[in-house]
Amino acid sequence: MNYLQLKEKQRALRHNFQEGLSLRVHRALSWMNKAEQSTDDVDSQFIFLWVSFNAAYAQDIELITSSEIQSFSLFLDKLHHLDKDKKLYHILWHEFPSSIRTLLNNPYVFQPFWQYQNGLISQHEFEERFADAKRFANYALAHQESAKLTALVLQRLYTLRNQLIHGGATWNSSANREQLKDAVKFLSQLVPCIINIMMDNPNELWGKAFYPVINS
Repeated sequence: MNYLQLKEKQRALRHNFQEGLSLRVHRALSWMNKAEQSTDDVDSQFIFLWVSFNAAYAQDIELITSSEIQSFSLFLDKLHHLDKDKKLYHILWHEFPSSIRTLLNNPYVFQPFWQYQNGLISQHEFEERFADAKRFANYALAHQESAKLTALVLQRLYTLRNQLIHGGATWNSSANREQLKDAVKFLSQLVPCIINIMMDNPNELWGKAFYPVINS
C-alpha cells in the first residue's frame, strides 16, 4: 500500500484510535509520504523511511531497559502475531528473499565489522561473530522464522542508519549504494505493512507516542 491508500484508510478509521496510536500513525504516515516524494535521493529515502518506522514503534527510552534493537524486536514479534493476512510473511518470502540474503551476508552492515576496523575487537572475534550471525540467519531462513528474520534485517539496517545519521558516510556515495538500494526496497514494503497492521488492531496496547504533543 502507498501513502495515499493508507492515509485514506487512516481518515476512515481514526475515530476508533486511542491517542497514542493516532499520533503514531499520523507521524509515521507523514514521513512515509516524504520518502515517496524523494525517489531521486536514496539516502533521503532511507532516512525518511527509518524515521517513519521509528514513529510507529519507538517508546520513551527512559521507560524501557532494553536496547533499541531489542525494543523493535519485541515490536516485530507483536506485529507478526497480529498479522493474520501474513503480509509480513509475504514480504520476506516472496518479495525480497535474495535481497535479504545479500544484506545478511554483507559485512559492511554488520556492526562488529566496524568495531574490528576501529580496533575495538580482533579480526578473529569479528569473524566468529559474523559466522555466528550467519548461522542464526540461515536457521531463521530455513525454518521461516519471520519475526526473527525481520529483526535480523533491521539490525543490519540499523548499522546503515547509524552510518548516515552520525555522519559516517558521504551523501550519494558509491561505497554504500547497493546496501542503501536494497534497504529502501525492503523498508518501502515493510513500513506501510507495519502501519496497516497497527491500524487494523486499534485496541492493542501500542503505548503512548514518543514525545507527545503539548498544548501550550
